[in-house]
Amino acid sequence: MAVGQQGVRHHEDSEFEDKVIHINRCAKVVKGGRRFSFAAIVVVGDKKGQVGVGLGKAGEVPEAIKKAGKQAKKNLMRVPLEGNTIPHEVVGRFGASQVLMKPAPEGTGIIASSSVRAILEVAGVQNILTKSIRRDNPHNVVRATLEGLRTLRSFSTIAKARGKTVGEIL
Repeated sequence: MAVGQQGVRHHEDSEFEDKVIHINRCAKVVKGGRRFSFAAIVVVGDKKGQVGVGLGKAGEVPEAIKKAGKQAKKNLMRVPLEGNTIPHEVVGRFGASQVLMKPAPEGTGIIASSSVRAILEVAGVQNILTKSIRRDNPHNVVRATLEGLRTLRSFSTIAKARGKTVGEIL
């Protein structure tokens, strides 16, 4: 496993790319001083529409990242993409956090906060406008982003459900 720039790790044996979104250090005060533990949020994706997020906790940072990566691979989900953006506007909500995501034309890039950007990059989205509304707690922002991506549906799926053609819907 090779470590690249900005916390991006590539596994030689798999097609997934993982990124560390956030590392939290927690201290427990004991008789001899402080005991530290670490919690890591990691996002895993194949840049073709599959993405998953995991939380790992351990006494050392690399162990926490490894655990989070395993958890993320277990929680993979498919994101419908329309070219290299999302099919329609969506708002993801989780806890007190809200993330607004809008499709964008070619050349816009990913306009998002670091947590949301990491998820969208590994999902394969290249052009999108996002806005993180209300709280900015990384845990909730990540869960809100995933909730928004989970509610996305492609035009062909919507047309099929209504018994119409894609042309009739658009």
